[in-house]
Amino acid sequence: MTIFSPIDDRSPIILTVPGLGGSGPSHWQTLWEQSRPDTHRVELGMWDTPHRNAWVTKLDQAIRQAQAPVVLAAHSLGCLAVAWWAALAGQTFGTPVAGALLVAPADVDRDSAPPELHAFRPTPTTALPFPSLVVASSDDPWISVQRAEDLARGWGSLFVDAGPQGHLNAASGIGWWEEGQALLDRLLDTAAERSGAVRTTADARSLLAVHATEAAQAHYLGESSTQWAGNTSRSTEARW
Repeated sequence: MTIFSPIDDRSPIILTVPGLGGSGPSHWQTLWEQSRPDTHRVELGMWDTPHRNAWVTKLDQAIRQAQAPVVLAAHSLGCLAVAWWAALAGQTFGTPVAGALLVAPADVDRDSAPPELHAFRPTPTTALPFPSLVVASSDDPWISVQRAEDLARGWGSLFVDAGPQGHLNAASGIGWWEEGQALLDRLLDTAAERSGAVRTTADARSLLAVHATEAAQAHYLGESSTQWAGNTSRSTEARW
C-alpha cells in the first residue's frame, strides 16, 4: 500500500499542490486535507526557494504512487508545477490525472515577478491532458484576470471569475472555501464515469462546463461567474 490510498477502488484521490511558501494552517488546502479523507498534500519541499525540476519530480512521484485516478487541487505557483508536469509527462487524456482545479495561478512571466518564480518561466501554454478549471480573482496581486483567462485558454481549461477575493488564500478570509469545494465536487463528477472508465475529451469538457456553471451560479453572487476561456466578453453560461 502506498501513502495515497483511495476510499474505494473507483474514487479519485485529491492531491493538493501548494505554491510559494507552502499553505499555512488557515489556507483552504490545509483545511481540505484535514476534513476530507480523500485529500492529501504533495510535499514538494523547498517551499521558499522552489526549483521547477525538483517540484515536477516530486509531483510526478506522488501521482505515480497513487492507487486511484488523481485530481489535482493546485494554488498559485503550484498551478505552474502542474502545467510543467503535464507538458513533460506525456500522459494520455484523463489518466493517471483525471482532472485539475487550478486556483489563482501565479504569473511568473510578468516583469515584477519575484526572483523565486523565475525558474518556472516560461509558462507552458499547451493544452492540459485532463479536464480542468482555472479559478481567479479580479483583484489578485499575483495575476491579472485577463492573464488568468489567457492561461485558461492555452490550457484548454474552463475559466471561473471568482470576483474580488485577492489571491484566494488565507488572507482572502475564505476559510474552508465552500465555493471551491463545490467546483471540486463538480470536477470529481466529471473526471470519470461510475464504471471507472475515463471519459472522452469531448464528453469530459461538456460535462465540466455544465457542472462548473451550476456550482458558480449557486455560490458566486447567485449567478454564473463562469465564462468560456476563448471568449473575452462576459457570459452567463460556460462554453468551450
